[in-house]
Amino acid sequence: MAYNHYTAICNPLLYPAIMSHSVCILLVASSYVLGLLHSSVHMDFTFSLPFCRPAEVNHFYCNLMPVLALSCSVSTSTRVSLAGLVEMVTILAILVSYAFILSAVSKISSAKGQHKTFSTCTSHLAGVAIFQGSIVT
Repeated sequence: MAYNHYTAICNPLLYPAIMSHSVCILLVASSYVLGLLHSSVHMDFTFSLPFCRPAEVNHFYCNLMPVLALSCSVSTSTRVSLAGLVEMVTILAILVSYAFILSAVSKISSAKGQHKTFSTCTSHLAGVAIFQGSIVT
C-alpha cells in the first residue's frame, strides 16, 4: 500500500505503467506470502517451546509475551529477538516509503495540493500505526 501511494505521488504520470495489473498481483501475493512466513515463524517458535505448567492467559488479545512467560525455557530471548527483527524490518520499510512520500509532498507548491496529497495517505498511515503499535507493545 505504501509503495502504491509512493508511486501515485512521486510518479503520477507513470502510475498506470508502473502499477500494472501484474505488479498489483505481485504486490498482493508477496504481501500474503511474507505475512504467512512471518506468522509461521512466530507459530514455530511458540509451539517448539517447552511449557512446564498448564496455565491460562487472561488477556483479551493473546500477545506473544504472556505466552512466552508460561514457558520454562531460557532461550526465549533469542526467539523474541528474531521475531522482533522481522517486525522492525517491516516497520522500517514502511517508514522509508513514507519518508519518500513526505519528501515528494513537501515539493508541491500549493497548500491545497499538499493537503489533498497527504490526505490520501492519512488513512493508511493511521491503520499501520494502530496495527504496528499493537504488535510492538
